[in-house]
Amino acid sequence: MRVHTLDLRFQGIPNAIAAFLVEGPSGRLLFETGPASTLPALEAALAAHGLTPEALSAVFVSHIHLDHAGAAGHLAERGLPVHVHPVGAPHLADPARLLRSASRIYGDAMDRLWGQTRPVPVERLRAVADGESVEVAGLTVIAIDTPGHAGHHHCWRIADLAFTGDVGGVRLPGSNLVALPAPPPEVDLEAWERSIDRLAAAGLRRVYPTHFGESDAVDWHLSALRDALHGAADLVREGLESGLPREAILARYRAWNQARATAAGLGPDAIAAYEAANPLAMSVDGLLRYWRQQGVGAVDGPHASETRLGDPQRRAHS
Repeated sequence: MRVHTLDLRFQGIPNAIAAFLVEGPSGRLLFETGPASTLPALEAALAAHGLTPEALSAVFVSHIHLDHAGAAGHLAERGLPVHVHPVGAPHLADPARLLRSASRIYGDAMDRLWGQTRPVPVERLRAVADGESVEVAGLTVIAIDTPGHAGHHHCWRIADLAFTGDVGGVRLPGSNLVALPAPPPEVDLEAWERSIDRLAAAGLRRVYPTHFGESDAVDWHLSALRDALHGAADLVREGLESGLPREAILARYRAWNQARATAAGLGPDAIAAYEAANPLAMSVDGLLRYWRQQGVGAVDGPHASETRLGDPQRRAHS
């Protein structure tokens, strides 16, 4: 088995969104599709390996957010089965609700950022339950239910490696920083902690976050992710408890992340790349929503998705 990381170059930015091509004994699999806007980049990356989408045996997506599954319908129309969490499956068959929610955030930028998302024909959908295995391409792919980033999130395991979507955090190539992607509306910190526990107990030797690529220091990676989860959650909660407005909490969050990045030896370009892959304001909004739902702080106006339009690196996590 061989795994190839495909850079989809979202909005022309390297190392922002990945898909993963897996060569098995009797076929090839694709994990994550990226958004519809990066379909040409996906096709070019497959062509570099001598493949067309039709040559793939199956597609697996971690969850339904547009940066992970936005092109799934296009691939399904070419005959590929699409495997997904059972809760996410109806929204791939009919993405209208997802698209309405994203449109409220992105407005006129929707097409430019995400392209034309198409439904996955029901006959091509494969809803896979926690612990269920899929035998395909001479490989056994096992679903691991891992909520926290979203309630409908799977990691996909093959032997001692796993494709971790967003619940495994964000770590860009060559860096020693694991960041937390925590946008609204489904962030659940307690569930995320349990998901980290599941991954840590799984005996994995490699993990593949969609943002971005292989990490073979699994114990370190998951420990750093847990630290990021605790640090981010505490910072936002303390801001709410102190009565700070969103912008002040966001400023503190940026300063905290800047300090973490500097300690990890990241320069300005690398820090900008992390912001492209994982916009900080989105995570602040997700954490604010979570803590307010827990009764922390006063509700002082709209807060579920307050990140402003105009940032092409923002991702559709509705």
